[in-house]
Amino acid sequence: MQGRREYVTACCRGTAVVVLLVAGPGAALAQLAPRVANVPSPSSSLGAHTLQTQSEGLGVSPVITDPITTQPRDSSLIVFNGGYLSNASAPEDSYGNHWKQLGNDVPFGNGYGDRFNVKAYVALDAKGGPDHTVRFAKNGNAEGEISVPFVEIRHAGALQDVSQNYAPTGLRMTSGNVTTTGPATLIAVWWGDGGVKRMTAVPNNGFAVIDSYLMLPDNSGVQCAVAFKQVAAAGTYNVSWAGAPAQGAILWLLAFQSK
Repeated sequence: MQGRREYVTACCRGTAVVVLLVAGPGAALAQLAPRVANVPSPSSSLGAHTLQTQSEGLGVSPVITDPITTQPRDSSLIVFNGGYLSNASAPEDSYGNHWKQLGNDVPFGNGYGDRFNVKAYVALDAKGGPDHTVRFAKNGNAEGEISVPFVEIRHAGALQDVSQNYAPTGLRMTSGNVTTTGPATLIAVWWGDGGVKRMTAVPNNGFAVIDSYLMLPDNSGVQCAVAFKQVAAAGTYNVSWAGAPAQGAILWLLAFQSK
């Protein structure tokens, strides 16, 4: 350290050098040390997503989503199983994440004796990477119809709020409310309950559809639409879906935020 002080004395002139030498070597190091700024955590945002479907009578077990590339860390994942009540296995993914079911199964099936249901699962602070897939074993009815939306929400360590309701038959179906404490990524999912093969489902309030299965084959399938909205501030939000022909729908709305 003595050699450093002599170097400064020899190369510099003026009051600044005198102050440095009087203050001592500790102050010199403090002057040279970089200042580390407080960098805020990034806000949550929509990540990769996909929707896997199998039509009635042509399904196989397990159903496996198409591969997507997710972040190695700092993401949350949401996946739904919409199909036969008997296909009740929990999800497994290619990165070994822990999945937690949100609430209870929601049986539906207008005219089908509640043989179908929708289940939602979330993995917070998930591991990810390339070729990320989710699978469900179909132990009850391997050939049965099923729809599986799989969505990544980046920089989302918290599921801040969630709402699920079963909207009655109509042309406009409104979700419950979710409340955020700051910027958030909202994921809305619509599931039609009628025997309809050609359907429209359009969300309002600034939501944009990212995946859907509304034009079904003649052998049928599980109707589904997924939408998202990015909000910049704390607030209470919902979404209404305009759909035709009229039917009931199971509606989910989830609010993800960074920690």
